[in-house]
Amino acid sequence: MMSLPKKVTIKEVGPRDGLQNEKQMIKTEDKIEWINMLSETGLSYIEITSFVNPKWIPQLADAIQVAKSIKRKSDITYAALVPNERGLEGALAANMDEVAVFMSASETHNLKNINKSISDTYPVLKPVIQEGIAAGKSVRGYVSTVFGCPYEGNVSIDSVLAVSDKLFSYGIEELSFGDTIGVANPKQVEVVLTEVLKRFPKERIAMHFHNTRGTALANVLVALNLGITNFDSALGGLGGCPYAPGASGNLATDDLHYMLEGMGIETGLKRKELIHSARFLEEKLGKALPSHTMQTERSKISN
Repeated sequence: MMSLPKKVTIKEVGPRDGLQNEKQMIKTEDKIEWINMLSETGLSYIEITSFVNPKWIPQLADAIQVAKSIKRKSDITYAALVPNERGLEGALAANMDEVAVFMSASETHNLKNINKSISDTYPVLKPVIQEGIAAGKSVRGYVSTVFGCPYEGNVSIDSVLAVSDKLFSYGIEELSFGDTIGVANPKQVEVVLTEVLKRFPKERIAMHFHNTRGTALANVLVALNLGITNFDSALGGLGGCPYAPGASGNLATDDLHYMLEGMGIETGLKRKELIHSARFLEEKLGKALPSHTMQTERSKISN
């Protein structure tokens, strides 16, 4: 018998991780309206943007304007990704509730994504984390390519644990383990998480699955059975990594919600509002979102 949690926290990353790889530029006012709609879905956490150099991710060049213009709710954590101290300055100026730092478990992906080796990344992130905490913000970490790298293939668990140890030692509150290119399978998730949970409390671990090969929900099920209750996802299955060739969208928030609620696991999310928000985004992107939920909704309309 599986031992499943009674409640799960779904962390919406669509406005950042979802939009960052979209070629269709979304107007600032539409991003603001979409995030405001997401705030009505029952989510308790929304990652709204990234304070990176606009030349790297033009889609998120309006980070400060978006962050300052959304209608915030007191029971929602509004977060942003920051690459360095300059990014942190922007996030603090925009009064983000939480900042997130990121790096990879594989050298080549880290070089492509951050333009630094793993060892050279630590001195950049350490002050960001500590200054963020000193400013009264919670700080989250992302480690990418945990289950496989587009350039190196398999990534050793030792590399994953070494990066994790460093980030936790700097003071992060939570670490999100990313299946950046969607190669993980349930057995692999079990093996990696078993080792991770020997070192770190399950309450401080989140999983960030991509659905490139259709295994994201199966991987979630394994993580649930091991006691994980924090999951990143993007509405409609939006997104992918600009530095991970072949990576398709994130695990879809709407599909994850459907599965969890059907299993009697509380999420706090409202299905009607999720679908309404996803339809708004489809209109602004000018394309259909790939989630199974949205495919089903479209078939209802066509029939």
